[in-house]
Amino acid sequence: MASKKFFLDGFTLSLISTVVLASFLPVQGKFVAPFSFITNIAVGLLFFLHGAKLSREAIVAGATHWRLHLTVLLCTFVLFPLLGVLLKPILSPLVTAQLYAGVLFLCTLPSTVQSSIAFTSIARGNVPAAVCSASASSLLGIFITPALVGLLLTNHSGGDVSPWHTVSNIVMQLLLPFIAGQLLRPVVGGWVDRNRSMLKFVDQGSILLVVYGAFSEALMEGLWHQIPLSALFGLFVVCAAILSISLLATVLASRRLGFNREDQITIIFCGSKKSLAAGIPMANVIFSASSIGAIVLPLMLFHQIQLMVCSALAQRWATRRTPPKQRTARKAA
Repeated sequence: MASKKFFLDGFTLSLISTVVLASFLPVQGKFVAPFSFITNIAVGLLFFLHGAKLSREAIVAGATHWRLHLTVLLCTFVLFPLLGVLLKPILSPLVTAQLYAGVLFLCTLPSTVQSSIAFTSIARGNVPAAVCSASASSLLGIFITPALVGLLLTNHSGGDVSPWHTVSNIVMQLLLPFIAGQLLRPVVGGWVDRNRSMLKFVDQGSILLVVYGAFSEALMEGLWHQIPLSALFGLFVVCAAILSISLLATVLASRRLGFNREDQITIIFCGSKKSLAAGIPMANVIFSASSIGAIVLPLMLFHQIQLMVCSALAQRWATRRTPPKQRTARKAA
């Protein structure tokens, strides 16, 4: 029953509401600069808290399962970019050039943390390994994602990437706050661990700020006039295709490599998902304000599709692994 919240949760509704608000009441004029400053502060705070939440003990404890972690990282940072590039001749005609740039950006992102662990837990996979893999993916993504973006989107019509500017922004807005959070974990770590539910507000609030600012700028540039309805439908097909292939690839790879059932579940959920929480702040740092709206739109759609599909898979696998007597008792309850 816990998985039902992933089908259309409050945060998804908040994202939709934020886009609608930006469509009718965009931030503009003299409010743009202070709003941008507040957004940058929120993004820095987000990565500071990510650093403070990441337990070094969990990393050390899970690091010995290197084959699993390596498989997840290869799926996240090698398989996905290859899919984006190799499928481009087939899928790019379904969308605009800007939207496919967003698809390529999506393919460079790290895995999710919270939902990957949640789905692994529901499906009765290797939760400690999921914690380690997802955390490692999120940390390495700070370095790998900008490098992949520079490789895949240089001179692309949808990407406006300046390597030196990107490195500077990544270091100042993402890396330094993250390192500060790690260094101060002995001081603030206990408070952060006790207030994870409250700190969720910072995670989601910073994303909503970036989305509101991004779509305000994009809509002022005529985003919806540049994206026909057919391209939005095509984007759904593109995201569904990439997710389907990645799920199939992680299933086959984990079986082929001889992992047990629990590890297979972990690889599937950690290796086939992309992080909205990391992706939108990164887009805010890497891309120009005028292009962010179209860049993050594929990620927002992919995020919802992956939650719905993975929620159904996790629930199905949990039911399969539940002994018949327990299954009957659950139905009776």
